[in-house]
Amino acid sequence: MTSKVNEALGYEQARDELIEVVRRLEAGGTTLEESLTLWERGEELAKVCRRWLEGARARLDAALAEEEQEGAGGSADSE
Repeated sequence: MTSKVNEALGYEQARDELIEVVRRLEAGGTTLEESLTLWERGEELAKVCRRWLEGARARLDAALAEEEQEGAGGSADSE
């Protein structure tokens, strides 16, 4: 069930929650069990952020490749 919730998170939501998890871990004062739970949640959130960023990179790469192809095709037509 957690993975379905993670899939629904947007990048900014996951990032903000991850920042809060890190803040709580750095502040200390939690039990070992709470710290482990927070760490596990942080790992899940980091994966969500990574997937969003990888998807964004793929979209940018595709757009740049398309732009290069159009530019190359346009130059050949004008010669």
